Amino acid sequence: MAAMAECRDVRAAGTPGQCASAPPMPTPTLPALLALHGAVLLFGFAGLFGKWLALSPVAIVLGRTLVAAAALGLLVAARRQRAPFVAGLAANGIVLAVHWVAFFEAIRVSTIAIGLLGFASFPLFVLVLERVMLGRRWSQVEAITALMVALGLVVLVPRFDWEDRTVQGLLWGVLAGFTFALLAVRSRRYAATHAPVAVALWQNAVAAAVLAPFVVAGAVAVPAVTAHDVMLLLVLGLVCTALAHTLFIGSLRRVSAHTASVVAALEPVYGIALAALLLGEVPSPRTLLGASLIVGAALVATRRAA
Repeated sequence: MAAMAECRDVRAAGTPGQCASAPPMPTPTLPALLALHGAVLLFGFAGLFGKWLALSPVAIVLGRTLVAAAALGLLVAARRQRAPFVAGLAANGIVLAVHWVAFFEAIRVSTIAIGLLGFASFPLFVLVLERVMLGRRWSQVEAITALMVALGLVVLVPRFDWEDRTVQGLLWGVLAGFTFALLAVRSRRYAATHAPVAVALWQNAVAAAVLAPFVVAGAVAVPAVTAHDVMLLLVLGLVCTALAHTLFIGSLRRVSAHTASVVAALEPVYGIALAALLLGEVPSPRTLLGASLIVGAALVATRRAA
């Protein structure tokens, strides 16, 4: 906190230079933006597994992180890369576990569209977290995009009733959004000095270690796992987690956390389209209106970054 206070004091005085706790803002490149969009596409596809798998959110995330950590560990060993562990990555792993459990719970109690759109609230939280953790000032465009996301969330709620499953799904989705924003801001700090594969490896490994005791102790009911469930968990862990997570963290070397977070708001577009195509979940006009505001914010940020 002392370093952050000093950083704010230096900036207030107009003194040039960068603080150790606030790395220079990166300049986006086309490969980084393509990697970011590829990761977001896979993240959107992951939402469908919340409906395909007859498991609790904790069990799904445990399987997902175990598969991802194992795959990334083998990749690091095959490449003979160094994957040093730092305490900060343990905190990231805990945040990641909470994020994914909240994400799948949002989809379980509501629809894929509502869960994804609630999660897409994270640009609001990124602005606040970057201001608090990195001392970064807001721009007018960023404030407008955040407002568009907030309005989109309000439009999604048909009535403010705590018993309404749409409200429940949005609340879990907003929790997933907050934890994702925290993870994005924290990951940027390590993306500059650690290989993306190593960061993803330790975050998934810690997330699995945090969730495993709940399943082993019987605190979370886990039905009999079928061969079909195992296949789905492998796809979810390898493609939608290990690959997507590595792409996302790698893109943060050249893309700011805020730009990455708002681009990732395109996730509902991919998820809603795939849910309509593969599950027959057709969104309502109200959902489409809210989605248009949220996605509009993402497009503005993407164009500005490019």
